[in-house]
Amino acid sequence: MRVVIQRVTEASVTIDNSIRASIGKGLLVLAGIEDADTGEDIEWLAAKIVQLRIFNDAEGVMNVSLRDTGGELLLVSQFTLHASTKKGNRPSYIRASKPTVAVPLYEQLIAALEAELGKPIGTGEFGADMKVALVNDGPVTIIIDSKNKE
Repeated sequence: MRVVIQRVTEASVTIDNSIRASIGKGLLVLAGIEDADTGEDIEWLAAKIVQLRIFNDAEGVMNVSLRDTGGELLLVSQFTLHASTKKGNRPSYIRASKPTVAVPLYEQLIAALEAELGKPIGTGEFGADMKVALVNDGPVTIIIDSKNKE
């Protein structure tokens, strides 16, 4: 599973001209799912996302986690995170899971993030045409791949 984490002062996802979810200070997480992903990937990523110390402490040092701040989280599925651009100019999405595999894993990720954070999170809608708006704070943007635990 590959995620792009953005520290935001606000973010929202709109579907069919209607705001599906919005958050204030917290994290916008874009998630791409591949067939090799398992519950272990989900649990590891959920803990990592919620405990990632990327918010400023009293001295202005990134040393505080989302859990510590009580901030919010917005999760949006994004199959294009698994785009392969190795050949030609048209990306291939062969590594991205089909909905039959991805939807249950996406739902497990939602549940795991809510459990780690101790409160509900905002979400997009899997497979929908979504408009995502955000104000990146910092900017702070971090990419994590559960298959490459650096």
